[in-house]
Amino acid sequence: MSCVDDIEDLASTVGDTPTKRAPRKRVIPKKFSTQLKHESPVAESVIPGTQSVFVRTWGCSHNNSDSEYMAGLLATYGYKITDDAMSADLWLLNSCTVKTPSEDGLRNSITSAHSLGKKVVVAGCVSQGAPDTKFIEGLSIVGVQQIDRVVEVVEETFKGHSVRLFGQKKEGIKKLGGASLHLPKIRKNPLIEIIAINTGCLNQCTYCKTKHARGELGSYPIADIVERGAQSFAEGVREVWMTSEDTGAYGRDIGVTLPDLLYEFVKIIPEGCMLRLGMTNPPYILDYLEDMAVILSHPRVYSFLHVPVQAASDTVLEDMKREYTCAEFSRVVDFLRAKVPGITIATDIICGFPTETEEDFEETLRLIEKYKFPSLFINQFFPRPGTPAARMKKIPADKVKLRTKKASEIFQKQFPYTHKLGEVQTILVTEIATDNKHYVGHNKFYDQVLVPKIEGYMGQSLTVKIVETGKHYLKGEVVEEGEIQNIPSSYSNPNQLAFSLNPYNMVQNVKSKSSVWNFLIVLVVGVMFQMLYILYRNHR
Repeated sequence: MSCVDDIEDLASTVGDTPTKRAPRKRVIPKKFSTQLKHESPVAESVIPGTQSVFVRTWGCSHNNSDSEYMAGLLATYGYKITDDAMSADLWLLNSCTVKTPSEDGLRNSITSAHSLGKKVVVAGCVSQGAPDTKFIEGLSIVGVQQIDRVVEVVEETFKGHSVRLFGQKKEGIKKLGGASLHLPKIRKNPLIEIIAINTGCLNQCTYCKTKHARGELGSYPIADIVERGAQSFAEGVREVWMTSEDTGAYGRDIGVTLPDLLYEFVKIIPEGCMLRLGMTNPPYILDYLEDMAVILSHPRVYSFLHVPVQAASDTVLEDMKREYTCAEFSRVVDFLRAKVPGITIATDIICGFPTETEEDFEETLRLIEKYKFPSLFINQFFPRPGTPAARMKKIPADKVKLRTKKASEIFQKQFPYTHKLGEVQTILVTEIATDNKHYVGHNKFYDQVLVPKIEGYMGQSLTVKIVETGKHYLKGEVVEEGEIQNIPSSYSNPNQLAFSLNPYNMVQNVKSKSSVWNFLIVLVVGVMFQMLYILYRNHR
């Protein structure tokens, strides 16, 4: 994995051409409390549903899921969804407010659309969190909890109106997760279903503007999420991503927990399919580390978790209002690495937060050196308008860049996959590599494994031997099924009892001779009990 803006930006390396799913019954949007604004009607005859729409998305996998839903609703109504921006009649731009570059990308796209005479509708966190922003003035907007009404907004925009729909989905006074999970969808990658399990969060981080857009926590019921997952698998999906602004906080507003959801969800994952969990902040995962270790050891759940630390200095964490200490973050990492050997822990750091001293930054560098994270996302601090951190005195830009460079240099010298050379692993192939010469699969630990781009591999579980390792990838050579037993040498889990009677885990955990003998003893004892039972039954 590479040093990119955000872990959730790893949404896909496949092409942008969408693939339609089987149509559902037409959804009739409910009426919700909204702000509705019309401007400058144009006297022009427009036949609804006959135009083409180009969809562009910035930011996290939650945003990607929202775009897929909006594309599905528009396609169901008759609009053509295209990846050709030049030929499209309207651009639907789904924005991200996390960092200044993402917002700059939105601004530039709006400018390009206007120069080409395209209609524009803006969605996502920029327009929701700051609807009065100058460069979106006069444009139609779909609020983050109003994506199920995108057809209305697009129709009105084609008529020459400027329409803005905001508001929250509520049941009485209680905030809901958002638009229904059962809306039609056009997946960017037909093999991957992204399910937003909740929206908003419980934190008040001083540097974050997403809270302004997504608001307080709103969780979907467990039954809705499980039903969505089951339907997706039935439609041919091989991998489900659970996402949100903070998956660890899931359910605290509705009286359930993330483990409650996951224990139910793993029951419906078919053989050969996988679940990937999205980002969780340390304060909430601390409450159920034991459960998370069990779930992340499940054979159909990637042993992967994204836990942002942001800084290793408790003083800086307090100024960020992150609600945990570095020691608590370390407890999460140490516990999961001990209970789920081989697990991939990804994290983020912010370089140059306004109150960060050189001593504070050195603590962060020591944390990077200690844990050697396979996936580390290094970000420069960007002051987001309207946030408390934006009012703090900034560190000079040259110092921020120097700190970012130091952190990157340490990370780039670490090679986390070297010891995996020669291992035999099972991978699930779901993507096309950026070089267009390889397919991308992921092993149990969500490591990126490249295999030859051969017809028939996509969407399949393959057994591969690792023949090359790099900083951010592994290369696998496909072996014949059954030719080599899948026993990677790096697996070791002598202390974990959970799932110990699962044959898959027993084989995966074989490392030493004693483990082999233990495995054989369990098999022999099981056969003996079976024979004794047969003799007892025949005697009766």
